[in-house]
Amino acid sequence: MPEQTLVTEVMTTDVVTLRPDQSPAEVADVFAEHGIGAAPVVDDAGNVIGLLRDEDLLVTEARLHVPTTIAILPGVEFTFPGDIRRYDEELKRAAASTAADLMERDYPKVRPDATIEDLATLMHERDVTHVVVQDDGVAVGIVARGDLVRFLARST
Repeated sequence: MPEQTLVTEVMTTDVVTLRPDQSPAEVADVFAEHGIGAAPVVDDAGNVIGLLRDEDLLVTEARLHVPTTIAILPGVEFTFPGDIRRYDEELKRAAASTAADLMERDYPKVRPDATIEDLATLMHERDVTHVVVQDDGVAVGIVARGDLVRFLARST
């Protein structure tokens, strides 16, 4: 049964990793060279400290979403709080000079004993394209959404 299959059946074990001090240009080169869309960022001890995705790189070149402000009365304006948070995050990333500045610190991860069902649920609930498979803080694999779809196609 596919939902009881372990993530180790679909994960890529040859994990390309990044250093926190790499520049966005260096990260883009690594992604292009390896044909990948995401990579864990690891510290000197090899522990995962974040995940950097190709979409994180795009914000360095994108036009930022300016917060929506509505004038309720003359001189009284209201700015949507969610828009302000998004703008702050985008602004920080747009000014990023290292992988550590761009990476997602609260990245999606599972253990090697997680099932495909666990993985699919996480990807769906968090709307993510990549999940790090890690054991004791070390990346032992990574799963892209396409890896999971290919597995499901083979299993049916």
